Amino acid sequence: MPRARIRSALVAVACAGALTASLSGPASAAPGSQYSAKEVGRFLHHFYGKTGPTPWEREHLVSEDLKERAEEAPPGFDLLMCTRNAPKDIDIGPVTTAQSAGVGWATVFLGWGPDQEIAAFTAYVDLDKSRPLKLLDVNCEPPEA
Repeated sequence: MPRARIRSALVAVACAGALTASLSGPASAAPGSQYSAKEVGRFLHHFYGKTGPTPWEREHLVSEDLKERAEEAPPGFDLLMCTRNAPKDIDIGPVTTAQSAGVGWATVFLGWGPDQEIAAFTAYVDLDKSRPLKLLDVNCEPPEA
């Protein structure tokens, strides 16, 4: 199994476990020590903009692990955007946070113009307020409807 698929599966399992834990008991983090869904949404809207992250954002607002994986991606494939082609428009779906796992995520929708196919992937963000907001991971598999 490719390393990226394993990593994405682990993030998904952690998020699912955190969601279960958060529904059954209080979050372990102190109030105010994690970014909110609203803050994560603002970050993702700024990071992706309308056509994708800038070189500065790619350098400073992405986890080191994800940057390394992006460098290993096949030539011409933009791992942070999960595509080979630059979209004409980007939209961010609702943000979900799993406070006990310290992860927030949202679906990112890529569009190439009217009557064109839309692609979607999931972007994950670290919620720890002791660090600046950064893109933690992406899962290029389209989210289930």
